[in-house]
Amino acid sequence: MTGAALEVSGASRAFGGVFAVRDVHLSVAPGELRAVIGPNGAGKSTLFALIGGQLAPDAGSVTLDGARIDRLAAHRRARLGVGVVFQAARIFHGLTALENVMVGAHGTTRAGFLAGALRLPAHYRTERLIRSRAMQCLRRTGLEGWADRPAASLPLGQQRALQLARALCGEPRLLLLDEPASGLRAGERAQLAALLSSLRGSGLTMLLIEHDVAFVMRLADQVTVLDLGRVIASGTPGTVRADPHVVSAYLGTAS
Repeated sequence: MTGAALEVSGASRAFGGVFAVRDVHLSVAPGELRAVIGPNGAGKSTLFALIGGQLAPDAGSVTLDGARIDRLAAHRRARLGVGVVFQAARIFHGLTALENVMVGAHGTTRAGFLAGALRLPAHYRTERLIRSRAMQCLRRTGLEGWADRPAASLPLGQQRALQLARALCGEPRLLLLDEPASGLRAGERAQLAALLSSLRGSGLTMLLIEHDVAFVMRLADQVTVLDLGRVIASGTPGTVRADPHVVSAYLGTAS
């Protein structure tokens, strides 16, 4: 596959006449880990929602592998391969960790409602496949030992990892992560960094929205910086780190 896996062209979104995102252009190459950083109020979360489908842009477009998705609902984008990991851990209470991860595969199954209602062989084959895939995702995120525990009983770090495992169970072509390191302890951040590096090594395309500059600079192939809803810098971590606009807007005035 050539060209951009994800292309955001001239995306804008305003609330009450105030632009949260304005004329943003962003490309993510296949297999790339692209980070988007910026100070509070920069528009990071709004951009994330425009790509994930929680919001529709007022102007501009979002394409995945050349096909426009900006007018599709979030669940339809998920079926096309857009996996989402939100900042706040979103779990299904009353289900085990394994069952939570299995939910992530619902958009990839072929056995329909009738097969499930009638308990046809196709239903059982699909369920076995999903369970096996979910266990692999739990294993990859270090949660295999928590499989049969109630998801609500997991600590915050494990709930974040569980949400990531659920997204991976959907076999995404593009994985969106909204500040996944927020609130994690040092050891948990190190584990997350190792996992994201492994996913990048496997060729998964990722867009990481993050506030922690140090975390991003160790991981990202390319970094885009937002300030007041606009892109003020884009390039390799080293290039962005040295950009005077970034130093002023995000890192503070250089001495």
